[in-house]
Amino acid sequence: MALDVLVRLLILAAVASAMPVPGAADPAGAGLAIGFYDKTCPKAEELVLEEMRDIVHEDRTLGPALLRLLFHDCFVRGCDGSIMLKSRSKKGERDAKPMSYSLRGFDEVERIKAKLEDECPLTVSCADIIIMAARDAVYLTNGPRFPVETGRRDGKVSSCLDAENDLAPPNANIVDLKTYFSVKNLSWKDLVVLSGSHTIGRAQCNAFAPDRLYNNSGKGVQDPTLDKAYAPELRERCEPGNEKDETPVDMDPKSPYEFDLSYYRDVLSNRTLFVSDQALLDDKLTRDYVARMAAAESTEEYFHDYATAMINMGRMEVLTGDNGEIRKICSAYVD
Repeated sequence: MALDVLVRLLILAAVASAMPVPGAADPAGAGLAIGFYDKTCPKAEELVLEEMRDIVHEDRTLGPALLRLLFHDCFVRGCDGSIMLKSRSKKGERDAKPMSYSLRGFDEVERIKAKLEDECPLTVSCADIIIMAARDAVYLTNGPRFPVETGRRDGKVSSCLDAENDLAPPNANIVDLKTYFSVKNLSWKDLVVLSGSHTIGRAQCNAFAPDRLYNNSGKGVQDPTLDKAYAPELRERCEPGNEKDETPVDMDPKSPYEFDLSYYRDVLSNRTLFVSDQALLDDKLTRDYVARMAAAESTEEYFHDYATAMINMGRMEVLTGDNGEIRKICSAYVD
């Protein structure tokens, strides 16, 4: 395990041990509920879906981008909308590199927020907008549309250091990945199920090419686990030695905008972009799940599991009740 990853994991464990962890006595993340806005803003979810339809129609890459935004929000200080906050001193979550590099969807969250402010001012949180938009991004790529719990309030703190410590790097091994998830009270199954989000969207070469194509484990070689026929295709797209290469590559080349089971078939065939995807084969439980989904004839089981895992993630360290705030503008400055 690399020293910098070990340090991040030790920090995560120390923070997690000092925090109350939602459990059986707190099944809905301390105040969350399905239909939280039914009385205060009954058209909220309808308006989010309506706006998301337009956003994805205008640019289909924004659906996966908003799904990624949710992950970055929830894994850093919980699902509290703090990923939206700006920092004049460049010390906020969205300034973290490389963890938050190339994040998109900020303007689209503001666009949805403006619609909701017109309908019901200072009622729906930015945190809830992010999770509803991500859910609809999945649905609009032919994935499941499942109920999401709402009632989150927005956090007032955004730290670059938190993002650097709390987000698993794309070259994480299976032990590290399970640790990153477990300190957030998520299981191995949440890990392997949520990893399936990589069935839609794209990644920039700089996020995976160094580890997978050109300098695996710092040895100046290609990752030996990468499919030998797939690697040349990726090398045609990604320039060696260019750490700023922003060339986009589909994460699931066969169906990059179809929420399906192709991701698991890619993992099993050693044809994924990230070391962290390949790592799912290095643990019996995650490997067996990958193999079962790769062979499945129906998405029914996976869609059920995905809805459950998204709800689990959405409960992480939430602010409810009198905690946090409801912002009129999501991208406020913290300094």
